[in-house]
Amino acid sequence: MLSHFQWKELRNNLVRQEWEISFFFEGTYYRGTYFKDGSIEWHTLPKTDDDRRKLELQVHDLMLYHVYEDH
Repeated sequence: MLSHFQWKELRNNLVRQEWEISFFFEGTYYRGTYFKDGSIEWHTLPKTDDDRRKLELQVHDLMLYHVYEDH
């Protein structure tokens, strides 16, 4: 489970949308750039491919909730 999830808008225009993301997962601090297409450029690489897949799914769900849904 992710904790202390934070996001900050880096770029938002018609051509490109990007957000900086950061969080803790299993005691490790992760950073990356999240793109509108759902891809992530990792600044801190996940330890395994399985961790990367899990993290990408959780980050995508959190971004949908925080950025794309109207609250």
